[in-house]
Amino acid sequence: MTSAIDIAAIANILQEAAFKEILPKFRNLGTGDVRVKTEAIDLVTEADEAAERLIKARMAELAPDALFIGEESVSANPALLAGLAGADLAIVVDPIDGTFNYAAGLPLFGVMAAVVSKGETVAGLIYDPMGNDWVIAEKSSGAWLCKADGSQEQLSTVPSVPLDQLVGCASTGFYAPENRREVMGNMAKVRIATSYRCAAHEYRAFTAGHFHFLMYQKLMPWDHLAGTLIAQEAGAYAARFDGSPYLPHHVDGGLLLAPDRDTWEELRREVFTV
Repeated sequence: MTSAIDIAAIANILQEAAFKEILPKFRNLGTGDVRVKTEAIDLVTEADEAAERLIKARMAELAPDALFIGEESVSANPALLAGLAGADLAIVVDPIDGTFNYAAGLPLFGVMAAVVSKGETVAGLIYDPMGNDWVIAEKSSGAWLCKADGSQEQLSTVPSVPLDQLVGCASTGFYAPENRREVMGNMAKVRIATSYRCAAHEYRAFTAGHFHFLMYQKLMPWDHLAGTLIAQEAGAYAARFDGSPYLPHHVDGGLLLAPDRDTWEELRREVFTV
């Protein structure tokens, strides 16, 4: 299945935003160019906003009838998000995923876009400005690493291993404090549980076979739609904590990804039980 929009054109738009607005400002942000949105770990920079403006303008040319859902657009107008579930066609964009890293001068950030058609994610892209490459998936077409030289490599999740040898990423910051203590204690059952503070690179590492699991609590669509589709196309099993499918309009309920359903069930039972 292919999406209703030219995926190569979207990839080029993300690259343009990075080259024009994101990379020139990296480690060059001035006083006042970084602001706190909701708390000290939730930041926005001039680069986020400028990149989203460029992406939004280009997407309007590419798909004028599509609903545009950008992280910074929703921050300015939260009512936009309500239109996603019923939209015939929507483009969901995170102009800089990993803003905390970007603002700190750490080269671990990405640009993400997802295409949603009638309540279903049909395409996802994650662009790495530092490596100048993309991971891309269209529904039922596999997941691919697309390199700057034009070559492509199909992606596949790694086979599972016993619980005490699992390596993955887990975002625990949105648990209630008492539940966070329990889950963080449970994570001693796996070999390594870490966080890049950048879902874009966590999904990239997972779909390239470097992690066995990913876990998230807060499900803003710009953070997870692209990555979840790419992961599923790479062979992963993904579901919310209650076992239901993750859909574009979901913003809570948790999300767990694993190489297969048996591993997903074991992680949910033994580690992420709250």
